[in-house]
Amino acid sequence: MRHKRAGLHLSRTAAHRKALFSNMVSALFTYEHIRTTEVKAKEIQRLAERTISWARRLGPILTKNADKRTAEEKQQVLHAVQMARRMVKDREAIMKLFNEIAPRYLTRHGGYTRITKLQQRPGDAAHMALLELIPSENVKEDAKSDATSKKPATKKAVKKDVVTKAKAAKVKAEETPKKKSASAAKKPAKKSDK
Repeated sequence: MRHKRAGLHLSRTAAHRKALFSNMVSALFTYEHIRTTEVKAKEIQRLAERTISWARRLGPILTKNADKRTAEEKQQVLHAVQMARRMVKDREAIMKLFNEIAPRYLTRHGGYTRITKLQQRPGDAAHMALLELIPSENVKEDAKSDATSKKPATKKAVKKDVVTKAKAAKVKAEETPKKKSASAAKKPAKKSDK
């Protein structure tokens, strides 16, 4: 029976598997999306969400400046960083997790990542997936307000802009040879006077 034996072996030794997951979670935090096989993506998602939860549980402490934190708050941050360092060994990824990623999800309780299935890999037909951090709700609201404030560009407007840019470039190209030829004509005239 496999009671309390969660996780897949992925045909790797324990040390290899641990290093693989650590590196992939670090890459997810650094680049905010990674392309991998579906099986690996499901395992990495489980570990990444747990790590983000360690940082997110700090709550409003994350938004405070480091100098203005009390001694107790500093201890809480240190503990959370140490717990996250169990999974993520890369210092830059940890800094990004606590400074950018965790404050993004302060109002969200779980579900920080999503898996999107992709086409099979050509070499071995492995099922591929895109694992990415979901954007914050504030970003969506900002994008909606920007979209409503700007009027959408039509195909005619876009085509007109392209045509006017092409005409401007053509006119500019025609003007530059005339200037060169005029200046070139003046130089030989000066030499002949001497």
